[in-house]
Amino acid sequence: MVKSPIKSKINLVFIPVSDIEKAREWYAKILGIEDGEFHFDHLFEAKMSDGSGLMLDTMPAWRDENGELPTINIPAIQFGTDNIQASYQFMKDNGVNLVTDIQYDQFFVIKDPDGNMMMVCKD
Repeated sequence: MVKSPIKSKINLVFIPVSDIEKAREWYAKILGIEDGEFHFDHLFEAKMSDGSGLMLDTMPAWRDENGELPTINIPAIQFGTDNIQASYQFMKDNGVNLVTDIQYDQFFVIKDPDGNMMMVCKD
């Protein structure tokens, strides 16, 4: 096998958002993010507890010909939890769009305010 110069490590996950400040507030509330940094006029890099990165991006270079924002239409991003029941109830209590109920006592799927699907899964 050829040795790749690319690391087998994910540095950042980009999430397309329509309003950077509203998205920052929503993700801060839902994930308990307390810190982050704005870059340029369209990015917010959230400081995650495990060292990975979450970048909220209004994606000016990636909008379609009508200026529409792309969304993640499958649960390609997964957030971990130690308590799936408490996490589901927390999302429900905070008015998060719940796509599924808890599946197999392991995970559930949500949508953020822009319609991006994400999964919450028991660690």
